[in-house]
Amino acid sequence: MHSQIMIYFYKNSHLYRLLRALRLALCLGVAIAGLQACSVLQTETYTPKRGQMGKDVMWLPTSDDLVYKLLEAAEVGPQDELVDLGAGDGKIPIAAARQFGARAWGIEYNKDLAALAQRNAQRAGVGDRVRIVHGDIFQEDFSKATVVTMYLLEELNAQLRPTILAMKPGTRVLSNTFSMGDWEPDQVIRVLNGTGYFWTVPANVAGLWTLSGLDEKGTATLKLDQTFQRLGGSLTLQGKTQNLLGARMEGAALHFSFINADGLLKAVKVLVNGQVLSGEVTGPYGMVEMPAAPVKLEGRRP
Repeated sequence: MHSQIMIYFYKNSHLYRLLRALRLALCLGVAIAGLQACSVLQTETYTPKRGQMGKDVMWLPTSDDLVYKLLEAAEVGPQDELVDLGAGDGKIPIAAARQFGARAWGIEYNKDLAALAQRNAQRAGVGDRVRIVHGDIFQEDFSKATVVTMYLLEELNAQLRPTILAMKPGTRVLSNTFSMGDWEPDQVIRVLNGTGYFWTVPANVAGLWTLSGLDEKGTATLKLDQTFQRLGGSLTLQGKTQNLLGARMEGAALHFSFINADGLLKAVKVLVNGQVLSGEVTGPYGMVEMPAAPVKLEGRRP
């Protein structure tokens, strides 16, 4: 009877309740640690399946030869920041860093794929130059990138096109398989088992410009019509209007040729910076005794 009373008081004592709480906490901690270990193990051993569905597209890896040809076409280098929209297992950002020396990052909606891509970058020895963001390509800000790569559906490319066209002129854009609608690519890249497309974001030059430097007697008026990098237009010089020859955009660089008052072909190359352009006029070309020195050219929107 005495021992039963002692056990009763012991079990109802503060010390007993404290020991019991500690034991429960310890068991709970061990269980949580076990679950976390299982989760880490599952993540570490995660392997994506070809054709698995994501938010908007299925996952399909880009072939190594197409990756290289795309990055080569865009002349990716150490000065570049590349962003891969839908990074998957990180193949393109890793190649950009490892083979071309670029800084690269990727946006991947699937958190397991994003984690795998970051581990792959670490294993490839480029973890210091490659980062993978678990996020949405329509929410993340990639406006500072100099190169954009993607393997999306054409309708997604169409949704992204206004954002891409608003990026800095000269930004290079690469797409596996899918085009950009009526935005004609600068280059089509073909390999044995795939096709890619390359564009350069053009400056917006459509409209009227007043130019100085084309003629000593006064200014000239340049009228430009633009569809992406393709241009048409006219030049009014000394009261006479002529169609432009060979007009085109290469990023922020505007090129065209014209016939001057002496009937000589002149070539113009200017860089566009918002509402201002500057560059030079060269030519004529060919067998001339004294080639003319380039003439500085400036212009602005009226």
